[in-house]
Amino acid sequence: MLPFHSLSAAQAALGRNLTSFETLWFNYSHDKSSYFLYCHNILFLFLIFSLIPLPLIFLELFHVSGIHKYKIQPKVRLPSAEIFRCYKDVMRMFFLVVGPLQLVSYPSINMIGIRTGLPLPSGWEIVSQLVVYFMVEDYTNYWVHRFLHCEWGYEKIHRVHHEYTAPIGFAAPYAHWAEVLILGIPSFLGPAMVPGHMITFWLWIALRQIEAIETHSGYDFPWSVTKLIPFYGGADHHDYHHYVGGQSHSNFASVFTYCDYIYGTDKGYRYQKKILKKLKEEAKISEASYYSTAQDVKSD
Repeated sequence: MLPFHSLSAAQAALGRNLTSFETLWFNYSHDKSSYFLYCHNILFLFLIFSLIPLPLIFLELFHVSGIHKYKIQPKVRLPSAEIFRCYKDVMRMFFLVVGPLQLVSYPSINMIGIRTGLPLPSGWEIVSQLVVYFMVEDYTNYWVHRFLHCEWGYEKIHRVHHEYTAPIGFAAPYAHWAEVLILGIPSFLGPAMVPGHMITFWLWIALRQIEAIETHSGYDFPWSVTKLIPFYGGADHHDYHHYVGGQSHSNFASVFTYCDYIYGTDKGYRYQKKILKKLKEEAKISEASYYSTAQDVKSD
C-alpha cells in the first residue's frame, strides 16, 4: 500500500508532478497491499498459459495452408484429445503447485526488496534489469537442466517434460511438480540480485513464460522478432533437444545459445544443421540440373 493518500501528497513527496503512468499506478494501487499486488502473478500466469499458446494450437489442429512448412517436425501432428490432456495437466499443476507457491512466496519477495511504491522505474531501468534477469536465469537454468539429464534426474523428474518429443506451446510448463519448484530458483535469482519494482517483476515473469511457450511452439517462423536478439535460441534450437529425447546431451540452454556453444553441448545440433544445409544445396543443384536438361530436350 502506498504511503500517500492523495495525488497531491504523492506529488509533494516526489517534488514534481506524476507522469501519466505514475498517476494510473497510484489510482490503482494506493489502497492495495503489496501482497495483493504480488498475487497478480497468479492471474497473469493463468492467462499466459491459457491464451498465448492458442494461435499455435490452431495451427497444429487445422494444418493451415502456407504455414505448415514452418513446422520443425512436420510429420508429427498431435490429436485434439492429446492437446487438451496436456492443457488439463498443466492447469492441474497450476492450481496445485504454481498458484499456492505464489501465495506463500511473498515473504521472499518482500525480503529482497521488490518495491511497489513511487516513483515508477524508467524504461531504461526496466530494460536493463530484465536483461540481467534473463542472463542470470539462462546461465543457472542451463546447469540445472544438465543435472536433470543425469540418469537419476531424468528418470525421477525430467522425463515427464520429455513426453512431448515434438513440443507444442501448452507443453512449455508441462513437467513434474518437483521440476516446477526447482526451476523456480533460477527465475528468482535475477530479481534477488538486482531487485526492482513490482511492475518489472511482473514483466519478467510474463516475458519468461511467453519465451518458453515460443521455444516450445514447434514452429520456426522466419519473421519472428526474436530472431533479432543476439544469441537467442528460439524454437529450432530447443526443438532439437526434445527431438533427441531422453538421451539428449545437447541444447540445454533455456533462452540463449552461448552456454551450449562455450561448453560444447550443441555439437550434435550444429552437425545436424550442417548436414541439412548440405542436403538442401544438393537438392537445389539437382533441381536446377533437371530443369536445364528438360529445357535442352524441349529445344531439340
